[in-house]
Amino acid sequence: MPDAPNTALIAVNLGTPEAPTAPAVRRYLAEFLHDPRVVQLSRWIWYPLLHGLILPLRGPKAAHKYQQIWLPEGSPLAVYTRQLAQALQQRLPQWRVHDAMRYGQPGLPARLRALRDQGVRRLVVLPLYPQYSTTTTESVKDVLAREARDFEVHVVEQYATDAGWVAAVADSIQRWRQQHGTGEHLLFSYHGLPQRLARAGDPYPQQCDASTRAIAQALGLSDDQWTLTYQSRFGKERWLEPATDLSLDALAARGMRQVDVVCPGFAVDCLETLEEVGIGFVERFAAQGGQLRYIPCLNAEPAHADALAAIARRALGEVE
Repeated sequence: MPDAPNTALIAVNLGTPEAPTAPAVRRYLAEFLHDPRVVQLSRWIWYPLLHGLILPLRGPKAAHKYQQIWLPEGSPLAVYTRQLAQALQQRLPQWRVHDAMRYGQPGLPARLRALRDQGVRRLVVLPLYPQYSTTTTESVKDVLAREARDFEVHVVEQYATDAGWVAAVADSIQRWRQQHGTGEHLLFSYHGLPQRLARAGDPYPQQCDASTRAIAQALGLSDDQWTLTYQSRFGKERWLEPATDLSLDALAARGMRQVDVVCPGFAVDCLETLEEVGIGFVERFAAQGGQLRYIPCLNAEPAHADALAAIARRALGEVE
């Protein structure tokens, strides 16, 4: 077992504004949307459009959405990511465990500098994206390539079908349905991606499909009892399909009145799950006479922390 000063685990999430205000949201979105992994347009075209039109318009609108889900302790994504890191620390007492954000605070570069100053030399980096994408995991690796050259770095590329993680997700769905009853259909909603990236070889949709099938199998669901969909489309180009909102419309047209939705691509609850799904899609389905019931993310559940701690240990070749 490695000594504490030498080994650290960094659980990296996407990021979040520091406050539910338009200026804070604009600062966060500016950093996020400046990443060429996220937006693959010419900088000469994209930057004027971003700063002249998109940020001034989206800042206030997004701030209002954040205000609807903000917790007393702060942003849900930041709060739950921090709690998850604390749970991982309990399971890895001989490691240093920290959370970090790819965009916003606590920033990944600052975390790396602090760990270097503390004498850490071996890192396990766990991007909290179960399914790999060039837009997420690879962006974390970009930072590591710049900032972590003097560390021994082990990156968890993906855990889309990890047995412990699949069991944790399936068990959470089963427990929720035991408490609230079982809806007529189960929707698996993942963050979307431009189809252009998938055609270029990004394996994200295949891994979303593999995750969904593994979870459905663990639940004993037949193929007609669930649907995989994608949400959070941004811009005008074509994204992965089927879209969650349109799939809900189709389910309503088929006469379904009670649908459950889960978001296994998100390690912890955030704007996309709590507001887009838990408010926006719920209201959309209700307007068509249906009840959409959101099943929370794993967040800092013990089974989630157990699964991720085991994944981190295996990244170093440790026997559990």
